[in-house]
Amino acid sequence: MTSPVLYVIACAAPPAREVGTLIAAAQRDGWTTCLLVTPSAVRFIDVAGLAAQTGYPVRSQYKDPGEPDVLPPPDAIIVAPATVNSVNKWAAGICDTLALGILVEAIGLKLPIVAVPWSNAAHRAHPAFAENVGKLRSWGVRVLDDAYADEPPVREFPWARALDALRA
Repeated sequence: MTSPVLYVIACAAPPAREVGTLIAAAQRDGWTTCLLVTPSAVRFIDVAGLAAQTGYPVRSQYKDPGEPDVLPPPDAIIVAPATVNSVNKWAAGICDTLALGILVEAIGLKLPIVAVPWSNAAHRAHPAFAENVGKLRSWGVRVLDDAYADEPPVREFPWARALDALRA
């Protein structure tokens, strides 16, 4: 019997530096974990260290046509941190990065998805963001948007809450 597969998708925001915290907690819960990041998020993470932690390559780009996929298919996804840019593109069905392509497909596959946005107040205040969070929720995505923001007072990123929401 194999363990369920969790895709962790991290976008380009400072909390991505600590995504290994979520991966370790998910592994303790029995998940096989795979990390995908947006191309801009690569600069926030330790690619080699996280590949060693998961046992899979960290993916940020689409594979070449005809190449086999090196990751097992996901049973669930956590998007953390989720930037305003990625949330808005995801809700619009834009697949211009591997991470977004996986997220758009996951809605169609009806996979369990938890997203934890992280942004500044000005980005979050744009009307498109609230509208797109509403769309994602209407499609079954669990969005935790309790004002986790890149501004004072900066809170600790809620890695444990993301995993708790997936368990629920």
